[in-house]
Amino acid sequence: MSKVAFIGLGVMGYPMAGHLARKGHEVCVYNRTSAKAAQWVDEFGGRCASTPREAAQDAELVMSCVGNDDDLRSVVLGEDGALAGMVPGAVLVDHTTASADVARELAVQAAERELGFLDAPVSGGQAGAQNGVLTVMVGGEKPFYDRAEPVIQAYARMVRLMGPAGSGQLTKMVNQICIAGLVQGLAEALHFAQCAGLDGLAAMEVISKGAAQSWQLENRHKTMLAGEFEFGFAVDWMRKDLSILLDEARHNGAQLPVTALVDQFYADIQAMGGNRWDTSSLIARLKPARR
Repeated sequence: MSKVAFIGLGVMGYPMAGHLARKGHEVCVYNRTSAKAAQWVDEFGGRCASTPREAAQDAELVMSCVGNDDDLRSVVLGEDGALAGMVPGAVLVDHTTASADVARELAVQAAERELGFLDAPVSGGQAGAQNGVLTVMVGGEKPFYDRAEPVIQAYARMVRLMGPAGSGQLTKMVNQICIAGLVQGLAEALHFAQCAGLDGLAAMEVISKGAAQSWQLENRHKTMLAGEFEFGFAVDWMRKDLSILLDEARHNGAQLPVTALVDQFYADIQAMGGNRWDTSSLIARLKPARR
């Protein structure tokens, strides 16, 4: 068992840290809202700290899961940041979905302090975090990965080292490109079925057994038809992720016309007041079938 710090107890981090405690690791948590950290300790045991630096002291592994590049820098760098409290040889594992640039930046900062760094964004959403079945895409050096992987397994069903620092974030961008296109395709398919006078539920049941099958179809078609969008990753967060990957594409030359278009469709959802709706809400911008 390991001494672990977990920084960031949002909808993903809270259950992820909980799985670590349930597996027997010694866990110290930090959250910007201290009441959330106290609640976590009441539920899972362990202890909480008043700063990221304090949480990271004596930890063999420090996990972080916050909002974006700036949030990550705020908890990792500076006098009260996690790096300042970590002992030489410890490894920082960042689960934030952030840019590849910030991952490379923090890898350099960690190396200067004789620390390890892994960028390890996750996929699977809130349900995946709660059930301990996340997919974890990792960038960094193999010796650091080999030390962290057994601990990450506490909340993962798939963990893989993808390459040097930044590779985890780049792989998460690939994931988000796939999701954006799949959800838009599913929204249009459901819309078409309704306009054609078909039973949308029946149509999805049939095609889910063929080549059109996907996680999005299996898990979201019923709620999309019902106009219910409270079941997953929020539109605001998806637009954040798409902004990161579209910026990366401008630098590496990748052509992402469909992804760029779907990003604008999500902007339409935000204009409708759906900032906190889940990503399946793309169907809401399509006009209902005429009766």
